[in-house]
Amino acid sequence: MVNSINSSSGSIQSAPGSNSAMGKDDFLKLMIAQMKYQDPMNPLDSNEYAAQLAQFSSLEQLTNLNESVQESINANYLLTQSVNNTMTAALIGKEVKLDTYEIAYSGQESVSIGYTLPAEASSVVVNIYDQYGTLVKSIDSPEKLMGDAKLNWDFTDNNGSKIRNGSYTFEVKALSTNGNEMEINKYLVGKINGVRFGESGTNLLVDGNEYNLSFITEIFSSEG
Repeated sequence: MVNSINSSSGSIQSAPGSNSAMGKDDFLKLMIAQMKYQDPMNPLDSNEYAAQLAQFSSLEQLTNLNESVQESINANYLLTQSVNNTMTAALIGKEVKLDTYEIAYSGQESVSIGYTLPAEASSVVVNIYDQYGTLVKSIDSPEKLMGDAKLNWDFTDNNGSKIRNGSYTFEVKALSTNGNEMEINKYLVGKINGVRFGESGTNLLVDGNEYNLSFITEIFSSEG
C-alpha cells in the first residue's frame, strides 16, 4: 500500500490496511517524499524535522542491533550443533539402553532385551508379538535377581523357525516371590555402530537400526 502525505501539516500517515511494521528504508523514503511534496507556503517545521531524523536514527540502530543479535544466535546454534555432533560421534562402539519396546528385524542375528527388577522375582517371562499382536515367542528368563538383567533373542519363533522381516514388540512379565505381578522397566540394549546427521537431528545406528537420541537412557562401555 502507498502511504498518504498530508501536505498542509507535513505529517506522514499510513493508509488503512497497510503494514504497521516499518523498516528503516521505508522510513527514509517517506521522509524524502514528505520533504519533496511539502507545501512551500507551510514548510516542515525544523524542530519536527529534527525529531523525525532522531526517530530514523533510533530505528536504524534498533535494526542493526536486531541483525547483530540474530547473527549471534545463528552462530551459537551452529557451534552447539557442531559440538553435539562431535560428541555424538565419540559414542560409536558404546553400548546403550533404548527406551522402547519395539524391535525392527531386518536379518540381524540377535537382539538384547533388558529389564530392571525392583526386587527378586519368582519367574520372568518375555513375550514377543508380531505387528498384528500375535504371540510368536515366549522366553523364560533365568535372570530373577533384583536389578538390571538382559537376555538375547535369536529371532526365532516358538517352533524354532526364523521369523519374517518386520516390526515386533515385546513385554516382560514378572511375578514376585509372593506370586504378585511386578511393575518393571523394560528396554533394548545395543551397541552404537554409527551416527547419522540429518535435517531432523542426530540419529544413532544401534545394531543396524536407527534411533533418535531421545531414545537413549543410558550409555556404558561395551563389554569385552
